[in-house]
Amino acid sequence: MLQYLAKVLYVLTGKQKSLALLFVIVLLTSALEAIGIGLIGPFISVASNPDSIQQIPLLSWIYQRLALQSNRQLIPILGLVIIIVFCVKSVAYFLAQAYVYHFSYGQKEVLMQRLIKNYLRVDYTFHLNRNTASIIKNVVFEVQHFTTGCLLPLLKGGSNFIIIVILLSLLAKTNILLLMLILAMLLPTVLLFQRLGNKFKKWGRIRSESNQEMIRVINHGLGGLKETRVIGCESYFEQQMADQSHKFSRSATLFQTFQTLPRILIETTLVVFLVSFISLSIIYAQQDMQDLTSVMGVFAIAAMRLIPSASQLIQATSQLRNNSYVLDMLYLDLQEIEKQELGKERGFLPTSREEGGLTANTLAGRGMSFESKIDLVNVTYRYPNTIAPALDTICLQIQKGESVAFIGKSGAGKTTLVDVILGLLPAESGDIQVDGVSIYENIRSWQNLIGYIPQSIFLIDDTIEKNIAFGVPDDLIDPERLHQAIKASQLEELLEQLPHGIQTPVGERGIRLSGGQRQRVGIARVLYHEREILVLDEATAALDNETENLVTQAINALSGTKTLIVIAHRLSTVEHCDCVYVLERGKIVKSGTYREVVLET
Repeated sequence: MLQYLAKVLYVLTGKQKSLALLFVIVLLTSALEAIGIGLIGPFISVASNPDSIQQIPLLSWIYQRLALQSNRQLIPILGLVIIIVFCVKSVAYFLAQAYVYHFSYGQKEVLMQRLIKNYLRVDYTFHLNRNTASIIKNVVFEVQHFTTGCLLPLLKGGSNFIIIVILLSLLAKTNILLLMLILAMLLPTVLLFQRLGNKFKKWGRIRSESNQEMIRVINHGLGGLKETRVIGCESYFEQQMADQSHKFSRSATLFQTFQTLPRILIETTLVVFLVSFISLSIIYAQQDMQDLTSVMGVFAIAAMRLIPSASQLIQATSQLRNNSYVLDMLYLDLQEIEKQELGKERGFLPTSREEGGLTANTLAGRGMSFESKIDLVNVTYRYPNTIAPALDTICLQIQKGESVAFIGKSGAGKTTLVDVILGLLPAESGDIQVDGVSIYENIRSWQNLIGYIPQSIFLIDDTIEKNIAFGVPDDLIDPERLHQAIKASQLEELLEQLPHGIQTPVGERGIRLSGGQRQRVGIARVLYHEREILVLDEATAALDNETENLVTQAINALSGTKTLIVIAHRLSTVEHCDCVYVLERGKIVKSGTYREVVLET
């Protein structure tokens, strides 16, 4: 349990003081509850025998101070005191529970923000080995399960544990023998749920894994809907969803069903025992009815509170075990991400929102200037857990305004080289310098100089305007810059044909636009952000010849004004480049003009 608590505290970094305050509040409300229940027994005893007031020093002193005429007159006053104690306790308990929920769901909000921030900023290599479905599941589902299945049960379980300890102490003082008999009868219930612990963990793991698989099935089936429909494999994805939803349903049903057992077993055991004890005491023990009534009154009221507290404590324990798999995943993810310290040792990530390029001030001043050249000096990169380097001592120079191309067979290292240039992958050795300054001194400033146009442009399900001004809040979108980007990317004719112009929605992943239109939106995006260096990663590979010519014209129009870095399979697309580099097994094996490298080979 201590290890479990340590993981929870790690996930809830910086909230130890709030947890301590919660503990104090719960302790006070539990003490009030115990005082209220503890007064029930004496009140019943005094009410059945008012003359006993004079035998109790405190009550006798109160009686004299109030100058009452009869012992019976004190009983309503004592009743009023008990009522006030219970009312105060009830209000305090309500406020304590409200604070518990406020704290728990507040932590859900903070944890979701923390996770998405870390997933967005972690080293790119982290995402090379991760499934998007697992990340979506962690942020959306597992944070919810952590809140409702770990944090709330932990807080409520702690609250109920304190209440149970105080009430058991009260009952032990009232009648220790009776208490021991009750605990002995309840022991089998506790042992039963102890034995079910591994089952709860297994059901939690199955639920989490099936959740991830359902997200993956949805991504695959709907993500390739056109292919799914044409091939006619809808039933395949339907069956996969049915299998995973059945696993989820079965594990959730078993867990929730067994969650109802504690209250049923505890309630039945206590009622059977108390009724049997009273009946047998009257018949065989000939116990004094006044004493029996007093003792049973305390036990009966305490049982009313013990039954839900004990059942909730056992339920909380089973929930903690059921969600231990969730806690482990969040804990390990946060630990892995934060061990990398988000690449800040080498300046790999922005340290503020301003550095992230989201404000007008950042757009105006980027920190790193590019006046002359880019030098790659003995750049080597090796993917994690691999022996052979993907890039091996790459050396080259790119002048400002020059267009260079990287060509070679699949697996030659072209995309890896571009990812290193983009700052997504840190060079294992060597350096990339801009006008003699290493990009690793401020990678964010370097990335603010670069625009990236991949083979498949990522478009959000929003308007053309929002896709061009990607990542910029509405109130910071610059209309003039937007117009210039549209003009330079040759999108004007398209926008004139659309019913809502620049406000036309593009659909999910830009499904309402053609391939060439999506590419030109991508070009407009990097132009809007005023990037000086454009990286085109197979930017025209998926286009037909006519569309490719249109996109190529838009790109060639930028030649001389922008520095272009091009990856291409089609040699025709690099014909106008100033320099062509041929890569093979992570090394540059040939370089020169298009004529020297391609035509004379």
